[in-house]
Amino acid sequence: MSTISYSNRDKIFNHMILILLSLSIILPIAVLFFNSIKPHVELGTNPLGFPSEIRLMNYYDAFVKGNYARVFLNSSILVLGTLFVCIPLSGLAAFSLAILSPKGSTTVVIGLYLLVGLSIPAQLYILPLFIMWKYLHLNNSYLGLIIIYSALNAPFAVFLMRSYMIQLPIELFDAAKIDGAGPLKLFTSIAVPLSWPVFLTSGLIVGLAVWNEFLFAITFIYDDSIKPMATILFSFSNRFRNDYTLISAAAIMMALPMAILFILFQKRFISGLTSGGLKQ
Repeated sequence: MSTISYSNRDKIFNHMILILLSLSIILPIAVLFFNSIKPHVELGTNPLGFPSEIRLMNYYDAFVKGNYARVFLNSSILVLGTLFVCIPLSGLAAFSLAILSPKGSTTVVIGLYLLVGLSIPAQLYILPLFIMWKYLHLNNSYLGLIIIYSALNAPFAVFLMRSYMIQLPIELFDAAKIDGAGPLKLFTSIAVPLSWPVFLTSGLIVGLAVWNEFLFAITFIYDDSIKPMATILFSFSNRFRNDYTLISAAAIMMALPMAILFILFQKRFISGLTSGGLKQ
């Protein structure tokens, strides 16, 4: 009886912690959403509660004044471009480390190199990178940011994909080698079809990181016509600092696309993120 009682108390405590953590995330988002549909005059008298009058025109005003049609396009180009470069290259690197298994100390050296890439803060090399990009004429361009974002996100994507691919049955690859399949054929015909959940997970993580990235975007892009979402939201907040309803609507529009993608692919996302821990 004491064991059952302790177990129930433990569950209650765990649930209370989870509820508090959930509320710490949900309540700020709820307040942000409520403020995004309030009239501006109501914000001062009712900053935290549900609006007495719903004003959806805040979204239209923020969309037009922030030129969000162009901004969405800019961010989409950066996200899709980074995914096109980062995910295939990371998949090939992970396949090489997990399946081809380079001999000697090569795997260890590559792993340490990727670990260093994950560990060093990006702020340390942003200045020399800016100078180098200036001489290469890659500043203020989509291509320059896509290369940077691909390099920044590749180490994590490689580690995640490798942890998944290392679980794949090696017998399938051995049988394909006997039939004359080369490394590229092994990758495209066996590794990719069996590993698509982790490819999807990596794509969502990288896409979210690029969509929300601010430091490199504000540093390397100075033309308003090609600025992505995070930088435009920053300038939008400065322009309309006295109208928090418009800022709230702009913030909701920024977060909504990635939130929808995560909800749609939630099960696959969690599957690809956790399955790599089964075997190392």
